[in-house]
Amino acid sequence: MGKLENAIAIVTGGAQGIGPETAAHLAAEGARVVLADIAPCDAAVETIRRAGGQVTAVRTDVTYPAQVAAMVDHCCRTFGDPDILINNAALASALDFKPIEAISSEEWTRVFDVNVRGVFECTKAVTPIMRRAGYGKIVNMGSGTFLKGMAGLPHYVASKGAVVGMTRSLARELGPHGIRVNCVSPGLVMTEQMRDHATMGTDAVMSAQIDGRSIPREQVPEDLAGAILFLCSRSSDFITGQTLVVDGGSFLH
Repeated sequence: MGKLENAIAIVTGGAQGIGPETAAHLAAEGARVVLADIAPCDAAVETIRRAGGQVTAVRTDVTYPAQVAAMVDHCCRTFGDPDILINNAALASALDFKPIEAISSEEWTRVFDVNVRGVFECTKAVTPIMRRAGYGKIVNMGSGTFLKGMAGLPHYVASKGAVVGMTRSLARELGPHGIRVNCVSPGLVMTEQMRDHATMGTDAVMSAQIDGRSIPREQVPEDLAGAILFLCSRSSDFITGQTLVVDGGSFLH
């Protein structure tokens, strides 16, 4: 029996990168998983089902409350009430490094819509369900860029700072109702999309990242699985409002 037997989990940003890897590990531990993304999740669904996991997928733009509500309703009708939410959907690999004067107001707003409002909308949608159950685990995806600073991505860095702040506020609000809210902050994770990025995928950037780590190697999506599973499990029931840095020992605190 897996550690998350009978758990029902929603993973946003489930089509590529960290999302599918997280979902696969949740399913391997017995959770029934709902993948939400604006992109097709067919490959992730097939991988999980081939391994014997239970999974479904819903096309969802996390910035639209109606789509988020429909996604949560689909979860409830298909598997039951969710007790785990992984707020993973974010704009990252699609962004180019730019000086602040080159970033349009529209781009700034879009980053905050997905990276911050998406967390708000999904959390808002599952909170009444978790309140009724008296239990829930919410894990938000932060970023080491907020902790260390990074030039050229002020909108992304600021959005991840907002996620940390929201995590702390929600932990205070929802803790009395049995809902734990935590944040996992990775370093630069080398997904396929990041490898194709014009700046972050270059040998120079990757080498600099590796050189700055206590564990000197690339970070891959699988490196986050243990931390996320821990925060979703009963083993972490007395932990809330925390930011767990998973970056190979780059940012030390």
